[in-house]
Amino acid sequence: MKKTVYRLHAVQRMFERSIPLNKVRQTLERGETIEDYSNEMSAPSRLILGGQGRNPLHVVVSEGVQADEAVVITAYVPEPSQWTRDFKRRRSP
Repeated sequence: MKKTVYRLHAVQRMFERSIPLNKVRQTLERGETIEDYSNEMSAPSRLILGGQGRNPLHVVVSEGVQADEAVVITAYVPEPSQWTRDFKRRRSP
């Protein structure tokens, strides 16, 4: 498994949003990539859906400077009104 690095922003948001570290780790290990941000960011990046049922979690992760590194950018609980029921696709405005 890749080494995981947490940006300060990610740690702050996890604390503010009461998102436990183990839930972020589970999402990285078992989650599903639902969006690819590689064209929008300087390094390959993606949005991963984790959690289950009424407890979905989105984690934005980027490849680190070293290939064996995953950098957590942020984590949040998706807003149901902005996502489809399965939290995999954004709703149209």
